[in-house]
Amino acid sequence: MSGRLPLYAAGFTSAFGAHGIAASLGGEIGSLVALGALLAVYDLAEVVLKPAFGALADRVGARAVLLGGLVAFAAASLLYVAADAPATLWAARLGQGAAAAAFSPAASALVARLAPATGRGRAFGGYGLWKSLGWTLGPLLGGVIIHFGGLRLLFGVLAALAAVVAVWAVLAVPATPPLPRRRQTLADLARRLSAPAFWQPTAALAAATAALAAGVGFLPVAGRAAGLGPIVTGAAVSVLALTTAVVQPLAGRALDAGRLSTRTGLTAGLLAAAAGLAVAAAPGPGAVVAAAVLVGAGAGLVTPLGFAALAASAPPERLGATMGSAELGRELGDAGGPLLLGAVAAAAGLPWGWAALAVVPALAAVAVRTRP
Repeated sequence: MSGRLPLYAAGFTSAFGAHGIAASLGGEIGSLVALGALLAVYDLAEVVLKPAFGALADRVGARAVLLGGLVAFAAASLLYVAADAPATLWAARLGQGAAAAAFSPAASALVARLAPATGRGRAFGGYGLWKSLGWTLGPLLGGVIIHFGGLRLLFGVLAALAAVVAVWAVLAVPATPPLPRRRQTLADLARRLSAPAFWQPTAALAAATAALAAGVGFLPVAGRAAGLGPIVTGAAVSVLALTTAVVQPLAGRALDAGRLSTRTGLTAGLLAAAAGLAVAAAPGPGAVVAAAVLVGAGAGLVTPLGFAALAASAPPERLGATMGSAELGRELGDAGGPLLLGAVAAAAGLPWGWAALAVVPALAAVAVRTRP
C-alpha cells in the first residue's frame, strides 16, 4: 500500500491542478473567450498526449514517466510564479496539461502493476477517491489561495505539491523496469483497441465521465431554474462529487470480494448515471439533489471497475498504452458531455438537453451487456 500512496497523491495533484485553477480563473480573466480558451489549452494537451505518454511509460518504465511528469508540472507552475505575464500564464497552463498527460496514465499503470490481481478493485477505488478529493477540494482551496495571494500563490502551491509528490514517489514507489514485448503492428493495435475487453470499459468510463462533467457544469443552471440560490446549487455539486468519492472505494472492495462483477457493476453505474440525467430534467429542487446523487453514484461505480477491468485484460507490457488510451476516452467524455447537453439545450431547452445526454450512458450500458 505504501508504494501506491504517492500514486494516489499524483492523482490528487492532477485533479487539483485542473479543477482548482479552472474554478479560480473566472475571477482573474476578464474575457469569457480568453477564459474558455485558457481552460481548453490544459484539456487539449491531455487529449493529444496521454496515449503517447502511456506508450512511452511501457517503453522506458512507468516510474520514470511519472517522475518526469511531476517535475515538469512543478516547473510549468513555477514559470508563472517567476513571471506572471499573460503569455507565461498560457505557457504554464499548456505545460501543466502536458505534464499531467504524462504522470496520470503512468500513475494508473503503476497502480495496476503494484496491486495484486485480486486487489485491483480496491487499488483503483483508492486512486479514484484521491482524484475525487482533488476534484472536490480544488475549487474551494483554489478560491481561498487566490483570495490571499492571487494566481502566483496558487501556481506556487501547485509547484510545491508536485515537487513533494515527486520526492515521495522517488522514496516510496519501487522501480518498475519495462517488460519485454514483441513488436506491435498497426493491425495488432487495431485488434487490441477493438477488442470488447478494451472498448467496453473505455466506453463506460467515457459515458460516466460525460454525465459527471455535465452534472458539474449544468446542475447549477438547473438549480437556478428551480429557484435555488448559489449556495444551495453549489452544495448540490458538492454532493455529486462527494458521492463519487465515497462510492469508488466501496465499489472496488466489492469487486475484489466477489460481491460485485465487473459487468453488473458497470451496467448498474451507467444506468444510475442515465437515471440521474433524466431526473435532472424534472422541475423542482428535489430533482437537482436526486440527480447529483445518482450521477455521482454511477460515476463512482464505473470508474474503479472500468480501470480494474482494463488492467486485468491488458498485456502487462502494454499497461501504459492501455491506460493512456482509456484516459483519452475519459477526456473525450469530459468534453463531449457538456458540449452535447449545451447544444441540445440551446436548440430545444435544458430538459431536452438532459434527456439527450441520458441516452449516452444508457446506450453504453447496453453495449457493456453485449457478450464478446
